[in-house]
Amino acid sequence: MMNLLPKLFVSLILITLVTSCSTDEKLPFYSNETNQPGRVTINGYSALNDSLQVRVNDKIIEISKDKKTAFVKKIEKEYDFVFYGSQEKTISILNKNTKAVLHTYQFNAQKVKDTISFFAKDNFWIDNVSRIKPGVLSKTANSGSKFIFPNQNLYSKNSYTGNLDGIIRKINGQVLGTVENINKEKFSSFIEFPFSSPPTILMELVKHGTTESYIPGQKVTVIMTMSVNKSKLIVLEEKLDSNGNFSGVEGTLSLTDYFIFK
Repeated sequence: MMNLLPKLFVSLILITLVTSCSTDEKLPFYSNETNQPGRVTINGYSALNDSLQVRVNDKIIEISKDKKTAFVKKIEKEYDFVFYGSQEKTISILNKNTKAVLHTYQFNAQKVKDTISFFAKDNFWIDNVSRIKPGVLSKTANSGSKFIFPNQNLYSKNSYTGNLDGIIRKINGQVLGTVENINKEKFSSFIEFPFSSPPTILMELVKHGTTESYIPGQKVTVIMTMSVNKSKLIVLEEKLDSNGNFSGVEGTLSLTDYFIFK
C-alpha cells in the first residue's frame, strides 16, 4: 500500500497538468513571466461575396452571442484574452470558404488594448479606418470629400505610380477646384464647394501638379454626385468591362456610408 502512494501522487500531478492547459487562455502551469489581460476591438466591413472569419493564433473565434464564427458585411466584436509575458497574439482575417488569409495583425503586451478597423473588397483592403477623419465643412449647404485609390493601376496596367490630382468640374464645365495627392495608401487633401443643382460633378484624374492624364493618351473622368451638408470619404476604383478590359474609374463608394466617424 505504501508503494502505491507515490505512484498515485504522480498520476494526480499529470492529470492536473493536462487539464490546466486545455485552453490557451488559461495561465501556463510554469511561468515566471507577468501575465495580463488584453482586449482587441474589431470594427470592420466586408463587401466581399464570401463570408469571413477571425482567427487568433490557430483558433477560429466566435463573433456573436449565438456562437457564429463567420460574418458578412459588418462586424463589431471585442475579443478578450491573456498576454503571457512577451508572447504575441496573431489575429488573422480569412475567407471562410477558401481559408485564404486576407490580412494579419500582431499584438503584444506593450499595448494591452488595441483596435482592428478595416474595409474589405475584392482586390483591396483599407486598414485603420477608425483613424481616418472626414473633412469638416466650413459652411452649411456645402459638399466635401477626401479620396483614396487603393486599386490604382490594377486593371489599367499603367506605369505611373505617383500621386494624382482630381480636377473637379460641374457638368457645364465650371471648375469647382482641384483635390491633391490622391494615392493608394491614405486619403487625399480635403476639398469642399457649395452644393448646386444638378448635383452631378465630373473629376478628371491627372498626374500630380499637371493637367496630364495618369493613363497616357486616355482621359479618365470620374462621374460623382454632390451631397448637401455631407463630407464623404470616397474610394476610387478601377473597373473592367465585360471583355475584361479596363473601362474607367468609379467613385460611388464612400466609407461614411459604412462607418460612424467621430
